[in-house]
Amino acid sequence: IPVFILAGLLVHCVFLVSIFDIYFSSPLVHGMTPQQTPLPPPAKRLVLFVADGLRADSLYELDSNGTAQAPYLRSILENNGSWGISHTRVPTESRPGHVALIAGFYEDVSAVAKGWKENPVEFDSVFNESKYTWSWGSPDILPMFAKGATGDHVYTFCYAAESEDFGAEDAAKLDMWVFDHVKSFFNSSRSNQTLFSALNEEKVVLFLHLLGIDTNGHAHRPNSREYQENIKQVDEGVKEIASLINNFYGNDGKTAFILTSDHGMTDWGSHGAGHPSETLTPLIVWGAGVNYPQKVTTQFFEDNFLKEWKLENLKRLDVNQADIAPLMASLIGVPFPLNSVGTLPLEYLNTSALFKAESMFTNAVQILEQFKVKMSQKKETTLSILFTPFKPLSASEQINYLKKIKLYIEQQKYDEAISLCKTLINLALEGLSYYHTYDRLFLGLSIAVSFVGWTTYVILVIIKAHTNLTKTVPANKKKSTVLFYGFASAGMIITFFLLIQTCPWTYYIYCLLPVPVWYAVVKEIPVIQDLATNVLSLHRGQSAGFLLVCILGIEILVFSFFYRSALTVGLLVFAGWPVITQLWIQAKTKALIWTLLCVLLAIFPLMPVVGREPNIPLVTAAGLLTILISLFSLTSLCKSENKYRDKEDLKVYFYQMFSVALSTYVVGSTHNSLKIKQGLPVMNQIISWMTLVFSPVLLLLSPTFLFERLFSILLSLMSTYLLLSTGYEALFPLALFGLMFVWINMEQEALQHYGLSLKPKLAVFNFTCTMDITQFRQLHLDDVRRSFFFVFFIVTAFFGTGNIASINSFDPASVYCFLTVFSPFMMGGLLLLKVAIPFVLVSCAFEAVQVTTQLSSKSLFLIVLVISDIMALHFFFLVKDYGSWLDIGTSISHYVLVMSLTIFMMVMNGLAQLLTTRRLELPRRNKHHSM
Repeated sequence: IPVFILAGLLVHCVFLVSIFDIYFSSPLVHGMTPQQTPLPPPAKRLVLFVADGLRADSLYELDSNGTAQAPYLRSILENNGSWGISHTRVPTESRPGHVALIAGFYEDVSAVAKGWKENPVEFDSVFNESKYTWSWGSPDILPMFAKGATGDHVYTFCYAAESEDFGAEDAAKLDMWVFDHVKSFFNSSRSNQTLFSALNEEKVVLFLHLLGIDTNGHAHRPNSREYQENIKQVDEGVKEIASLINNFYGNDGKTAFILTSDHGMTDWGSHGAGHPSETLTPLIVWGAGVNYPQKVTTQFFEDNFLKEWKLENLKRLDVNQADIAPLMASLIGVPFPLNSVGTLPLEYLNTSALFKAESMFTNAVQILEQFKVKMSQKKETTLSILFTPFKPLSASEQINYLKKIKLYIEQQKYDEAISLCKTLINLALEGLSYYHTYDRLFLGLSIAVSFVGWTTYVILVIIKAHTNLTKTVPANKKKSTVLFYGFASAGMIITFFLLIQTCPWTYYIYCLLPVPVWYAVVKEIPVIQDLATNVLSLHRGQSAGFLLVCILGIEILVFSFFYRSALTVGLLVFAGWPVITQLWIQAKTKALIWTLLCVLLAIFPLMPVVGREPNIPLVTAAGLLTILISLFSLTSLCKSENKYRDKEDLKVYFYQMFSVALSTYVVGSTHNSLKIKQGLPVMNQIISWMTLVFSPVLLLLSPTFLFERLFSILLSLMSTYLLLSTGYEALFPLALFGLMFVWINMEQEALQHYGLSLKPKLAVFNFTCTMDITQFRQLHLDDVRRSFFFVFFIVTAFFGTGNIASINSFDPASVYCFLTVFSPFMMGGLLLLKVAIPFVLVSCAFEAVQVTTQLSSKSLFLIVLVISDIMALHFFFLVKDYGSWLDIGTSISHYVLVMSLTIFMMVMNGLAQLLTTRRLELPRRNKHHSM
């Protein structure tokens, strides 16, 4: 068996990693030559302000009195510069946003695995191409552009990481720090000759990263007074810096200014997904080489913002976020970043038509360079007979385009040249995508074939080892040798084919995986023949009905990943299960409670996603309800006569109840303290961390009788879960646990109903009593339903209170009892713990079901494996790498979720066994009771 589990883990790891290779490998190529406009640029220097987390509507809209949120910037866009909306892509996080702004490409998803902080890939940027860059701001952002730069010309000034505190009195001081340091920097340069002459060079960039707005948005939401005030302070700061810089250079008119944002923010203070509030950011450009405001009578946009913002008569120039990098490069005359895929937004430029045409030509050649490198790389690793080039941009077509554009520029037909450049850019981007996805179909098919083979193999293992459907057939040695050589030669041919093409080593794994998997399946042909004879002798209608129910069940599970309400439908069907199977006749009370709890749990998936609006009274209510239920259970425990029970054990429950009460108090007091801006009380923080560490220990001190241990698990997990809750989700584990508790009882009734075994006495059932292997029974059709219930409850535990698959449904407020200083890995870890707690409850209940229904955990687990693998195959084909970034992000996370679910359930299985069977014995002072 360990061999089988190891093989299973390996195969699943390959399936999981494969999508990153097939769909999300890095699009970056290296080896291009830098391209620069041959004409003198309009500006000598550029000042880039990035107001982290600033939404477009928050900046542009007028308040109730009709005055602007940012008066200085409003006057700029009305009188001095050009404005528009910069459309960002998902993930709307700080790192990818800044990479798009400054390097001009959208970071590939492979960066997810590396965190958003370091350079997962080497890339070129406007800063790297500049003569000098000075930057001020957050330690999370600035170092990555300095690290990627060649030579020593990018200078950074950062504050301490501890300053990024969501619980601080006012995060706007992060921005004040930046403004103050820029002022003192310019003042000190007057007495420092080297710095003074460096500042007076051409091709200089000054970058001010302003994190206050983002931090205030997370802590207080974007509609708060703090967020709005912070915008006013930034506006004032930008005004002072612009005036300071203009005076420093004697108003020489050679400075260009850009103000934008890396991403927006939802109304509930998070970002990461593709909601318009996250992807629409402001862009205001003014100064040297920039167009003045253009008056228009009508302009059409799908959104209705212009009217709201009272900007209908000023031309709005929208861009994609990556277009800002080529704009900066052409303003100060540096080469376009090598990996940039942005298109120069010409309408922002106030320069000669020749300059615009030449800049656009440079842009086209720079993107074409990437296309050429990508094509030659693909050509080298593909057999010439099999290579199909990208037709619209063959070598002759490329020369043709370039000649035509040059001719138009010579003939001063600038508009025609520009329009041809745009066509060439679009074709080159299409071609880049074509070569980037060249091997996708072939690799995808290999993985799909492996998937089907593996699922078939697991089904055969279940039928062969755990049912009475087949009789053992003696192996035919001659046939198996022929089979072995047949598959071995197929493997050799595939390897040879991949060797000729010098493919990456991962391709060998994906293409060779189907060989051993299908060899294992074909080896079991006698079992398949035996099974076919058995199935054909069964009642046709029943078999078809069973199959139909199975397919329907799995489709509901797949559907629930997209629409949480599908879980409600499933739970309502579950509510009718005792009636459909006539179970209610033998256990009316249990059946009634089961139905009521199913209906109660069905309400949760219909509720809005957690974290939108904190509701601390509900968390307090959940804490009090837990204590009430505990008191009720304890009294019934004390009353019950169990000769094996020790009254000493009851003490553990009182400690656990005290811990729940303490957690309830800490949540309320922490959120009150943050409300009145006094930060996170140290005492509360200590209690929270101690609860997290000691609640599992208390749990292991409790007795291992079935109900007592499960009840202790609930109390232990609830004390931690309450600390991580901000609203109605605190009630979710209680409803879920209630249903799990009744499920264990209902499964007993089902066993008796089908006459599979005698009903064990659950009250005295002990987890530690090792079961005799001979008592394990064979699988019954009803066990498929049992496994399906488990997978369904696991998915409910996952999506019951929100869509875990979307980054923006995480609310940092959940972890405020533990920490308020920004720390992505610590916060992520705590949020994952919150997700895992309902999981643990379901896994422990399933463990109890396995043990009490006398099934080996392996046989039920194999059925679960088949169900989740069939779901995973659905999601493998639903993975997208196009369309809105929300769709892309969701499609990856769905597949990763289902694949890791399988691996995760193996871990959970082990954890559930540990939590239910292990016990720590403390030395007792009193005499032992006689047993």
